Amino acid sequence: MLSQQRSQRQADAPSLLASIKALEPLIRESADRIEAERCLPDEVVEALRSTGLFRASWPRSMGGLELDPLTQIEALEELSRYDGTVGWLGTFAAISGLLAAHLEPSAAKELFPSPDIVSAGSYGPMGRAERVEGGYRVNGKWSFGSGCRHADVMSAGCFVTVGGEINRLPDGQPEYRVAMFPKSSASIDLDSWQVSGMRGTGSHDYVLKDLFVPERHTFDDLDPPHHKGPLYAFAPLFLYSHVTMPLGIARASLDYIYALGETKRIFPGTGFLKEYGEAHEAVARAEAALRSARSWVYDVIGDLWDTLVRGDAPSAEQRSLFRLCQVHVTHVAKDVVLQMYDVAGSSAIQLKSPIDRLLRDVMTISAHRIVQTRMYRPSGKMLFGLEVKNDRLF
Repeated sequence: MLSQQRSQRQADAPSLLASIKALEPLIRESADRIEAERCLPDEVVEALRSTGLFRASWPRSMGGLELDPLTQIEALEELSRYDGTVGWLGTFAAISGLLAAHLEPSAAKELFPSPDIVSAGSYGPMGRAERVEGGYRVNGKWSFGSGCRHADVMSAGCFVTVGGEINRLPDGQPEYRVAMFPKSSASIDLDSWQVSGMRGTGSHDYVLKDLFVPERHTFDDLDPPHHKGPLYAFAPLFLYSHVTMPLGIARASLDYIYALGETKRIFPGTGFLKEYGEAHEAVARAEAALRSARSWVYDVIGDLWDTLVRGDAPSAEQRSLFRLCQVHVTHVAKDVVLQMYDVAGSSAIQLKSPIDRLLRDVMTISAHRIVQTRMYRPSGKMLFGLEVKNDRLF
């Protein structure tokens, strides 16, 4: 199945992956600076931009690559293997086109003169958008503005209000809009991102005060997009972004142990780590778990993609498995990194140890609400044939 899916990808796929691989030395050299400065250096951002990654999900009609999700996942998984933070920011920059596709093309051009422009922000409805003539007055404070330090456009999820009260749709649900606006319109708290893992993502808090956002620069992410094609046919598809970082980080933890095995001696004996049965068993179990989870991700998303290419709507089972694989691979990855941390022994506790950062990063990723363990429940509910009513992305 996987080899068949790979053979069906666009010709752009090898060039994107090759361009990402060429950045490995720069990204690894920048690791300490990324961690210390809590953002990506400009040269790393520009190097990522030069690969075409930021235009991966933009329609070809607007200068984008319109790459299938499997091609994007493979490239972003590799990027995350070099550095989890860079993988996180590269991934969410890559899906900018999927979200901007909900804007009319002329409105999208106003905000994004080029598909190489990055957007950042939070889609959780943490703010209020008061309906006024021609648009909305937006107020609120949002957290987790990953990548806002190098973005040009930001977004903010809001409940729509009328006369200060949340507006309800005919089904009783609150009306929801995402507002997009120039970054200069937001007040960003650069001291707000003080965390243990994924430090370099610059996921700062930001505030909007009485900002007018025209109607054409807002959207509901479940509304039909303004572009045809399978990449835009399933609104929650952008959530594939949550499988790339755990896959890359877990693979990096195994890379580290294989390298450590060549130099670390185990006392009181004199042998190297790679010669000990405990290490053999640990990496074998980890490889089996990670490779199984990775294959399942490609199988689930490949099957979903085939359905979209045919022009069919995903089934309830496909939608459930799509969300389930995101949760599953994240927690498999966390377990793999924890196992490799144990194998590393005292080498793991050094602040400069790569496995220390990998563990902090994967723990932070696994705390994201999209992949928390409680998200097993709605997936399981759908597998019983029941409807999920409290998550609009199922």
